[in-house]
Amino acid sequence: MEWLSDPNAWVALLTLTVLEIVLGIDNIIFISILSGKLPEEQRKKARQIGLAAALITRVLLLLSLGWVMSLTNPLFTVGSFEATGKAIILLGGGLFLIWKSVHEIHHKLEGAEEAKKSGVAAVTFQSVIIQIMILDIVFSLDSVITAVGMAEHVPVMISAVIIAVGFMMVFANTIGDFVEKHPTIKMLALSFLILIGVNLVAESFHVEIPKGYTYFAMAFATVVELLNIRMGRGKAVKLKKDPIVVESESQIESGHN
Repeated sequence: MEWLSDPNAWVALLTLTVLEIVLGIDNIIFISILSGKLPEEQRKKARQIGLAAALITRVLLLLSLGWVMSLTNPLFTVGSFEATGKAIILLGGGLFLIWKSVHEIHHKLEGAEEAKKSGVAAVTFQSVIIQIMILDIVFSLDSVITAVGMAEHVPVMISAVIIAVGFMMVFANTIGDFVEKHPTIKMLALSFLILIGVNLVAESFHVEIPKGYTYFAMAFATVVELLNIRMGRGKAVKLKKDPIVVESESQIESGHN
């Protein structure tokens, strides 16, 4: 426990906790999208179980660092490409994430009627949890390898993961409910997941896309969409107060266009 008196360890803990929260955003989005398909009374439970599974997975991976780091060793070579355990996991996870996100977007655009016609079975609580756990492994692997590169002490890494997941658990329901209430935000979140999936596939082929670019694009798009939602609410309030004025303003805007 000598790390407790080391200022560098505390700096690493703070930095790593913030980074784990940022890296956990994609995990929360994925869990929110999947849990949103369940009945309302099961959504909160699914989110909490999903995040608890993420915490357990990350702690177990941190406790088996030797095996995790061995995943970066080449298993076989194809031309100039070296396939590692990490690359295979990232490739599988990225392709799964892209497929799942595109499938969800298709479902949203085509509507529930098409699902009934095609005889698609209802989503079960168990299937949602299994899908969450599959992606938890991929997200956790990326998170743990990042943690290993930033901190020297395993207790520091585990503490950062526990604090970050605890933070995500507090806000998971708020984020999930917000995404569920706003269809445009949900579509934006699915687009983010496709982007993250592409990043994972690229990383599996050793093509490094700076995560800062990805998260900046996600943050910028989210801010723009929040401004659109706020503007829409403003128009709705205005319409209640004076529908004639709002209708006139809309006609003027149409005339300008």
